[in-house]
Amino acid sequence: MTATRRTLIAGNWKMNGKSADGVALATSVGGKMKSAAGASFDMLVCPPFTLISKVGEAIKGSGVMLGGQDCHTNVSGAHTGDISAEMLKDMGCGAVIVGHSERRTDHKETDELVAAKASAAHAAGLIAVICIGETEAERDAGKTLDVNGSQVAGSVPAGSNAKNTVIAYEPVWAIGTGRTPTNDEVQEVHAFIRGELAKKVGANEAAAMRILYGGSMKPGNAKELIALADVDGGLIGGASLNADDFWAIGEASN
Repeated sequence: MTATRRTLIAGNWKMNGKSADGVALATSVGGKMKSAAGASFDMLVCPPFTLISKVGEAIKGSGVMLGGQDCHTNVSGAHTGDISAEMLKDMGCGAVIVGHSERRTDHKETDELVAAKASAAHAAGLIAVICIGETEAERDAGKTLDVNGSQVAGSVPAGSNAKNTVIAYEPVWAIGTGRTPTNDEVQEVHAFIRGELAKKVGANEAAAMRILYGGSMKPGNAKELIALADVDGGLIGGASLNADDFWAIGEASN
């Protein structure tokens, strides 16, 4: 992390939480952020669609940003079960995750579709948190950089810049497993991604764009990961469901 890019700690709650526990978690995180006036890092929480409204109320005025976990490419229409970026914006969201590995796997989402979703997010005035990353088989085959380079090229749409786009590198084999690459491996991939971004958005925007690490970041390893030159925070899964752990990751960036 460099002084020119402000750390972002983003929580992806995935398909977890009912009203009571979701509001309690959001209230706790929001309270911690509000008490730490002038915190040196940004926080984003992305609850399930069912909790967005209540979580938004719970964190209102705290400085914690609200986000969605996915959006459709269209503004509206006959798309049962989907939600548009405009709807998220209307509910108070400032960001949306697109292209998470679980959606790429479970819903067969392609780079082209991810780019279209990111464009929809931009059009709605949302920050697109674009996820990329290799599988274990791809890493073992020595294709880590090739896969991430291809995903940057295909998933980052025209019009992306440091204000409307965040990249989250998530080695798929490290998500929720407790396994992480070595610090040198993380830095190598993040630096490579920044170089590939420069080809898409220009050197200046690439230098200013935040790249998060998203593979089992937790309080015990957050400080050393965020200290890496090209790591600008984390996309946190399991640890974001515990307010103390989530907050500790944020404080690790200080």
